Amino acid sequence: MSPLSPLEQALHTARALVLADLVAGEVAEADVVSLVEESVVQRRWWVEQWPDGVEFVAGLVAQDVQDALLDRFGRWPLCPVCGAGDPHALEVEPELGPDPHWVCHKAGVKVAAVGSLGAAGAGGARPSGESA
Repeated sequence: MSPLSPLEQALHTARALVLADLVAGEVAEADVVSLVEESVVQRRWWVEQWPDGVEFVAGLVAQDVQDALLDRFGRWPLCPVCGAGDPHALEVEPELGPDPHWVCHKAGVKVAAVGSLGAAGAGGARPSGESA
């Protein structure tokens, strides 16, 4: 068995990190997991065109899934830091860079690395508009 290429390693890692966040938020239903797979396919092509972007794949897949969930279900992941006011989603930072994190811009804090929402107490952050 030959070792995985850096591209395949990055794609597998991105898939695992985003799925971990979806599982933490209890939204890893089949149709949502399909969104992850669609993003991975698109990002494979993207990195084949720009190999230097391989280290950005995890954040980009997280953003792709977040955007797709917004279109279909509502904001995700909801901020676990701000208890009052309207529910709002965390954002991925950097938008195009290594070491992506979920950030609350309202409070100005890093909440968790992509893939670590469950450990940050954001596990119940279901998409707005979706009931438990």
